[in-house]
Amino acid sequence: MTESEKSDVKGHVMDSSTTDGVTGCSSSSAASSSSSCSSSPSVHSSDRNEKKEPPPPYPESVEEGHVAVKVDEDQVSIASSRTSIDPWGIVETEDTGPKWKDLSVPWKIIRVIWVIVRICIIVGLLYFFICSLDVLQDAFQLLAGRAASSVFANSVLINNPVSALMIGVLVTVLVQSSSTSTSIVVSMVGSHLLTVQQAIPIIMGANIGTTVTNTLVALTQSPDRQVFRRAFAGATVHDAFNWLTVLILLPLECATHYLYYMTEAMTQNIVPPSDMENPQFLSAITEPLTKLIIQLDKKVMEAIAHQTDRQKFPMAKYYCTEVLMDFAENYTAPEGQMEYERVNDMIFTYNVKLTEYGDNTSQLTYTEVLDANSTKCSYLFHGTGMPGALSEPAAGGILLISALLVMTFSLLLMVKVLNSLLKGPMAKIVRKVVNANFPGCWSYFTGYVAMLFGIGITIIFQSSSVFTSTLTPLVGIGVVSVERMYPLTLGSNIGTTVTSILAALAGDPSVIHETLQVAFCHLFFNITGIVIYYPIPFMRIPIVLAKRLGIITARYRWFAIVYLVTMFLLFPLVVFGLSMANGYVLLAVGVPFLLVLAFVIIVNVLQRKRPNWLPRCLRTWQWLPKPLRSLEPYDRIITACCRSKRCCCCRNQDDGWKTTSSSDSQNGDTGKRERENEMSTRNAGAGGKAEAAVGKKVHKVNCTGYDNATYGEAGDEVVSRL
Repeated sequence: MTESEKSDVKGHVMDSSTTDGVTGCSSSSAASSSSSCSSSPSVHSSDRNEKKEPPPPYPESVEEGHVAVKVDEDQVSIASSRTSIDPWGIVETEDTGPKWKDLSVPWKIIRVIWVIVRICIIVGLLYFFICSLDVLQDAFQLLAGRAASSVFANSVLINNPVSALMIGVLVTVLVQSSSTSTSIVVSMVGSHLLTVQQAIPIIMGANIGTTVTNTLVALTQSPDRQVFRRAFAGATVHDAFNWLTVLILLPLECATHYLYYMTEAMTQNIVPPSDMENPQFLSAITEPLTKLIIQLDKKVMEAIAHQTDRQKFPMAKYYCTEVLMDFAENYTAPEGQMEYERVNDMIFTYNVKLTEYGDNTSQLTYTEVLDANSTKCSYLFHGTGMPGALSEPAAGGILLISALLVMTFSLLLMVKVLNSLLKGPMAKIVRKVVNANFPGCWSYFTGYVAMLFGIGITIIFQSSSVFTSTLTPLVGIGVVSVERMYPLTLGSNIGTTVTSILAALAGDPSVIHETLQVAFCHLFFNITGIVIYYPIPFMRIPIVLAKRLGIITARYRWFAIVYLVTMFLLFPLVVFGLSMANGYVLLAVGVPFLLVLAFVIIVNVLQRKRPNWLPRCLRTWQWLPKPLRSLEPYDRIITACCRSKRCCCCRNQDDGWKTTSSSDSQNGDTGKRERENEMSTRNAGAGGKAEAAVGKKVHKVNCTGYDNATYGEAGDEVVSRL
């Protein structure tokens, strides 16, 4: 790198009004940091072949608003003020077009029309997005609904609360709908196949499994690291809350049964209303489209769980209206057995029963759906599961791929239109209104108002997944903050239980006490979690965990898929297997794991907050092998495998950890591309040694071009501090 190139790079990354062109130090802070600046050796051409030294330690504090970047041939040192950089702050984009007052009347009319058109496009895309979520749930039910429902019929699995919890997680992940899994559990409780105490852990697991939809939606934002970081954090705040709540309340419920006794006392004197109906809001809008594609028979999944004859019916609804007729036929004993097998093999017959008498005669009774008198449904995948037609797994696979494509296209286009719409003064007003707090001491109650809003919207949508999945891309583009996403998510958790309460009130009056008790258990499970993790600000641990996950996935995008598979598939399966092996086996493995996890968390917190409280050897994790303290070795392996495929989850080796100014990341202006091309050209000319992005607040660090093997940990520290 020539001296002129060095000065050019410094000119990009230094503030022209406050920097010293020789040392790269701020002139306003030269006195306070002269020792650190003067001690930094310059790099000469004779030093090119010398061994690289690790970068200097990053100072704990610098003056507010100061960002100093020193670019030499072989090293980059960065110091930034924590107070001047908020990577989680609301993104404010600037409107580069002409101002409203400078427009003529015709152009003002055109601008208003264009705004209305974009709003209509957003509403239409949102509609297709919600419909794709409905079809996605039906696809998963066709693929795995029979296997998932049959799990509920195994009483041995349900009797163990830990295995019941994991069954709730896995079944909800497979059917992509907590409403479906909860309705199956409620129907089994109403049929006395499950007790309320057995159903409570399953309901907790269903609460966890429903959050997988948010993570799937966040994966569609992976091309842009900054958007992906915020979107993934906004999605996983729901996961973190549910897992942490279960971690406390499942042992508490097993020890005290407080949910069971409290809800039992609440439902003892309830009289079911005579004309109560379950309200339908969002489904009345989406069903006209989704019913043209696929319709499922929910009674079949309940029959699989109840192990009744109706489980023979295809899951794709065949008759929209069924006309039934009961038959009773007398046969001799041999003929009766043959006729029983023939009738039992028919698809649309159930309650088949053969009664044998002592005089060598038998009576065959069954119920059959009359094809001539019943009305067949009409939709695209009608006949799925019937002999000679498309099988249920095949139809589910086609619907799954189609729904994912529509969902991804709708989200990406909706984000693009929102970015173009939310610019200028109006965008600032929208962002401030959405994320504003009440003035003065009333600001404490802002989150609770957001919860009420989340409750109301979820009741209208009748699905917490739809509401939170719609918010996830808004968090990604910076319209909604993660801190505001948290109470909205908590409100949606409560709103989805209100829907189940209304469904229980509109159900069979003879079993209303049991079904309503299960719905109340779901409600107070979420309320207890909110009481633990929201009122006290420092107990809002889910926000901290979600942000940390967002930072990790922005740096290593493949980690998002690892997280998804681990938390919603592998971990539940492992815990389920251990719990079924033996309770002592689960304790022998689980207790040490939890103790080690608690130790690591406490040490990490103390390393950041009170390092002097720790022994010298525990103040850093440098003594551990690198694969145990960093994801960088795994990243090199995964990136090397995926480099030729150029997949978006494995591009970390190519583009580094980008953190640009908000105007660059949102506007995508030509100047940004020109600067990046210029910097890339210079970096390539210098052998890929060091690169810094342009921007006053936050800068790009390419740890790969800067030798990950030597400086990967330094890059991690920069990212962590930013």
